[in-house]
Amino acid sequence: MAASSGFFRPTDNGGGDDAARNPVLITDAAQSFQDQQHARVRKYTILMAFRIPALVLAAIAYGEWHNGWISLLIIGASIPLPWIAVLIANDRPPRRSDEPRRYDHRPPTSPQIEPGNRHTIEG
Repeated sequence: MAASSGFFRPTDNGGGDDAARNPVLITDAAQSFQDQQHARVRKYTILMAFRIPALVLAAIAYGEWHNGWISLLIIGASIPLPWIAVLIANDRPPRRSDEPRRYDHRPPTSPQIEPGNRHTIEG
């Protein structure tokens, strides 16, 4: 059996062992829900990790300069971090270029109702 047959393609390092092979994407299916959730949790964790150092930095700034305004400014900047983290983490994956768009703004080529005399029955 050749090294390039099947669902794996050989790498540049000789290609002999199975651990060195990379799987080839054979579908255009969306990323699995578990992978999407893992990426969202990772984004949220990274963004929220900035909040604790900001509070520590505010304490250090107050101890160093004895200026409450600088500390309040740092704390004020860290207040919207949870909201921003939730918004970014709950955002959907970016749209692929081959995904169809739902709204195509094109003016109609012909009127929907043809103009003309309509006969009506009254009575």
